Amino acid sequence: MGKTEILEALPTLTAEDRYEIRQKLNEIEGADWLDGDDPLTAEEKALLELRLTAYEKEPDKGSSWEEVEARIQKRIEG
Repeated sequence: MGKTEILEALPTLTAEDRYEIRQKLNEIEGADWLDGDDPLTAEEKALLELRLTAYEKEPDKGSSWEEVEARIQKRIEG
């Protein structure tokens, strides 16, 4: 299976499958993708993983960017 086939198959995978793939990629690549000048702490990484898992279980539960932006604008305008 080549890269093109893998990329085409990704959207059809379950949240659990995508999580397993991310875990495997993390094993292979480690934390090399992090900015060496400002790496994430273990707590930040855990929080990101927790939020990503929650999103993958219920992707429609959160707010859209438009909704978030509107709330921010409302607070700014008082």
